Amino acid sequence: MVHWGIRILSAIAVFIAVSATVGAQWPTYPTPDVPRDPKGGPILTGPPPRTADGKVDFSGVWNAGRGRGNRGGGGGGGAAAAPAGGAAAAPAGGAAAPAAGGAQAAGGGGRAAGGGGGGRGRGAQPCNPNPDGTFNSAFFEVAGNPNCLPPMQQWAQDLKKKRMADNSKDNPDVWCLPIGLMQYHNHPQPSQIVQTKNLMLITYESNYGLRYVYLDGRPAPNNDPQPWWFGYSRGRWEGNDTLVVETTNFLAEERASWHDVNGTPWSDQLKMTERFTRPTFGLLQVDVTIDDPKVFAKPFTVRVYRNLLVDSEMIEFICNENEQSTDHIPKPGQPGLPGAPPPAK
Repeated sequence: MVHWGIRILSAIAVFIAVSATVGAQWPTYPTPDVPRDPKGGPILTGPPPRTADGKVDFSGVWNAGRGRGNRGGGGGGGAAAAPAGGAAAAPAGGAAAPAAGGAQAAGGGGRAAGGGGGGRGRGAQPCNPNPDGTFNSAFFEVAGNPNCLPPMQQWAQDLKKKRMADNSKDNPDVWCLPIGLMQYHNHPQPSQIVQTKNLMLITYESNYGLRYVYLDGRPAPNNDPQPWWFGYSRGRWEGNDTLVVETTNFLAEERASWHDVNGTPWSDQLKMTERFTRPTFGLLQVDVTIDDPKVFAKPFTVRVYRNLLVDSEMIEFICNENEQSTDHIPKPGQPGLPGAPPPAK
């Protein structure tokens, strides 16, 4: 049987491997307004850029815990390290903040935060949270380790076990559908933030996702609107350094509600609160509080780091173009397809 979770990562690995070739078809153009050393390499350890009103500007192309100047690898210039007194690295067993020089901080398990890990076979490992009680998130497991999750309702436990037993074949990533925000945060393909005064747009290269974060002071919708794959996001500033984004009204259909590759589900009561900070020019930190009383006994907070991808662009990714992998899993109307009705008796 094909391990669909591994198939997802294998497909991503192939995409990243060919990205340099694909990117070579376009002229190289340096990212503007990036501080440079005498040789032209980006200096990413300095203070973050700011808008005219003094707030941190989160605009840029961001990679999940990976390269500092190109896709999937180290680039020139200084590393996007967190400054002293900033975000703490995770202890052994968890993913850690990028260390100086682009290396993984000690005790980080050999993977950059948000870049993977947390996969199957980690159930026997103890949970080692960060000193502040957060958990470093991962692509396979939203809390990096299943033992870090709060107790789950029985229906949610059963659904996750079923998804894992089915080798994650119903994950929306398999079907070229929008994936959950935490899967996007942890995805190896980059995302781009375009920040304006009243709106922040986040484009995700994976499955060509587009997310709107409203910064104009609007409240949560109260007219029972149709839920969205990306939820409904509103942002507010805490001072000039932290953008707090609250998202509700998520589509909770079984085909949509995947926090991670292993299938940790959400319900229609999900509220996600993201705290965006930019400790240095080249480092983005997002702390995400997941509050979903229909699934979890209590809220919990996970952390993601993303590194600035300079002198590179987002690549057009049309998931359904020449897509053939789903030919090997059940067809529409057959058991096992996301959202398909059960067979007639």
